[in-house]
Amino acid sequence: MKRKFLALCAATAALMVGATAAQSATTLETVKARGKLICGVSLSTPGFAAADDKGRMQGFDADICRAIAAAVFGDADKVDFVLTNINTRFQALQSGEIDVLSRQTTATFSREASLGIDFGPTVFYDGQGLLVPKSLGVASAKELTDAAICTLPGTTTSQNLTDFFRTVGGKFELVVFESPDENRAAFYSGRCEAISSDRSDLASIRAVANNPDDYVLLPETISKEPLAPAVRQNDSNWRDIVSWSVYMLMAAEEKGITQANVDEMAKSEDPEIQRMLGGADELGKMLGLDNKWGYNIVKGVGNYAEVFDRNLGEKTKLGMTRGPNTQWNAGGLLYAPPVR
Repeated sequence: MKRKFLALCAATAALMVGATAAQSATTLETVKARGKLICGVSLSTPGFAAADDKGRMQGFDADICRAIAAAVFGDADKVDFVLTNINTRFQALQSGEIDVLSRQTTATFSREASLGIDFGPTVFYDGQGLLVPKSLGVASAKELTDAAICTLPGTTTSQNLTDFFRTVGGKFELVVFESPDENRAAFYSGRCEAISSDRSDLASIRAVANNPDDYVLLPETISKEPLAPAVRQNDSNWRDIVSWSVYMLMAAEEKGITQANVDEMAKSEDPEIQRMLGGADELGKMLGLDNKWGYNIVKGVGNYAEVFDRNLGEKTKLGMTRGPNTQWNAGGLLYAPPVR
């Protein structure tokens, strides 16, 4: 009887291990079986994720989603976008409603350690700032003592503001709104003297104002905000696919591979370019993807510079410079591991 009991326990344990292993590999299988990627993005943040006049989702975060779809399917358009609320974005990922979260989300210790999620590479190095009306006549965040500051719930904004004003010996009133639209409207109407968020988000808020020149982004960056896509924990293969889709965008820029020249570059004798574009070593098989997964990303989306420039760059309404989001060999922080 004891031997039968032990055998039953061993069999049960083996089944549990097998179930866990199967579960850990289900994301790619589920996505492939569905025939499309489901990607969580923000409600409406021009430059990062917002529908154009034809209803097509545009923006930096949306293009990260398209890069992943291109890697998996060879088609950057095989993706559905789910608009996620800032308070429920992580629940949408945890529940399986979305396959990946690409939503101006800061990677932090507590989020990765306690929410059952893993972050991919940093796609945008950001930091929290403050936007004010030019008519307020302030040139520094240190001058905002006792100011009412608009922001959203469920972010790191409040703690960062508290830490900043504690160091400069000031006080502030935090005014919290549930939606980005309410938050922006309150700021534009003068309900708050300032609005605080990631500097990239503030650039978007300024860009969609009736008169963008009426607002000024103060010089202080009061926090580090590395923005990264997120996936569910315990699925290392899916995390690798998301991570290396991002790295491929960066590596393609470093190698001078663009959406326009990728077919010509596929003939390059550079060994790393051959590996990136599927001409050697069959790296795609290691991810469960077609060997041309890297080629498909660049053909479908472009490289990192192309994604940045068309959505956020100096010729867009946001008018952002690359700053720390420049390649490592040009003084920035972007650094893709070797593709080998």
